[in-house]
Amino acid sequence: MRTVVVIGTRPEAIKMAPVIKQLKSLSSRKLQTFVVSTGQHQDMMRPILEFFQINPDFDLGVMPKCGSINSLFSTVVKEMDGLLARIEPDIVLVHGDTTSAAASALAAFHQKTRIGHVEAGLRTGRLDAPFPEEANRRIIGQLADLHFAPTQTAQSQLIAEGVPRSRIVVTGNTVVDALQFVLARLRNEPLLRKRLDERFNFLAPHQHIILVTGHRRENLGNGIDRICDALARLAQSANCAIVYPVHLNPRVQKPVLKRLAGMPRVYLVPPLDYVEFVYLMLRSTVILTDSGGVQEEAPSLGKPVLVMRDVTERPEAVASGLARLVGTEPEKIVGAVQEIIREGNVCSGSPVRNPFGDGRAAERIVGAILGTWQSPSWERRTGDGESIAESADKLFDHALVNTLHSAERERRVAH
Repeated sequence: MRTVVVIGTRPEAIKMAPVIKQLKSLSSRKLQTFVVSTGQHQDMMRPILEFFQINPDFDLGVMPKCGSINSLFSTVVKEMDGLLARIEPDIVLVHGDTTSAAASALAAFHQKTRIGHVEAGLRTGRLDAPFPEEANRRIIGQLADLHFAPTQTAQSQLIAEGVPRSRIVVTGNTVVDALQFVLARLRNEPLLRKRLDERFNFLAPHQHIILVTGHRRENLGNGIDRICDALARLAQSANCAIVYPVHLNPRVQKPVLKRLAGMPRVYLVPPLDYVEFVYLMLRSTVILTDSGGVQEEAPSLGKPVLVMRDVTERPEAVASGLARLVGTEPEKIVGAVQEIIREGNVCSGSPVRNPFGDGRAAERIVGAILGTWQSPSWERRTGDGESIAESADKLFDHALVNTLHSAERERRVAH
């Protein structure tokens, strides 16, 4: 079986790393995995790949060739078309809602290659928010053969759109797998913690740290300007420190640097590697973000999240009181942050678990892929009436044993 895993952006690299490592750990002559980097976020993705020790087998390097979303989409389709013709994979795995993912899925569809969609079923119901991500994930949802939904809510959305239940596996979100990997290293490696303490020694222990991420396309322009206004007001408080890793997009960098550079208690830093970002999440009092992944990570750390958007495709966090939608109006942002600092929390209750997963998502995804590969058809059911999605754990165990036996036989022959 040949599996192609496509990554192009920093979040994709983080979230697909556990899946790639799981697949690579089972590599044999019968199970080959090829990692393809489109290069959509080349510089921002590199430290993530280094941390997880992932070396792409192919790098399309598309960004220097592209100046618009349409240019990026058409270039990825063209490059992936040629690459898939050479590899002839049994399945192509794409993640989430990026332009790289949608274009790669379309290229695979045109070659009649099966498609697995990781983080399937997320919806806001608005094509303009987030843009173009909502359209991208709907396109992939129409093309995919196997849908790896992170939550029951996502599964219900897919079923409502007509996806057969047997083609959906509720896995949890792979970002929780990645987060647990990083937290284990932070716990077990004192030298790593010391390096991070020294890296961020400008943050005083007594300060309330406000961690910020803001780069969504729908917030570019007036949205970013309003966010900067809110941060400037928050920075007037002597007991606060604002850390903002600024995205490399010039439409983010230019207004942020113009408005906030040099302001006391505002620290504008380059994009961080994943370990650094997790470290700052752990130290933060509150996180301000328009990102999707942060909404999924923060619950595991017990950190309140204020989502600087009007809608979210992750309603589980808001519904459980783990996050709050505040939009980009300065008054609302400032008021919500001050409330958290004053009262100590944003949640209506005390959550006992992260609604986005338990750290075993990659295992379930790989189990479903291997089980499907061994079945006569996508709709095959096991003897007790379970669909392949419902029996992913059993299929993983069975396929894992077979793969390990095969690998051991190959090693004996080699020696």
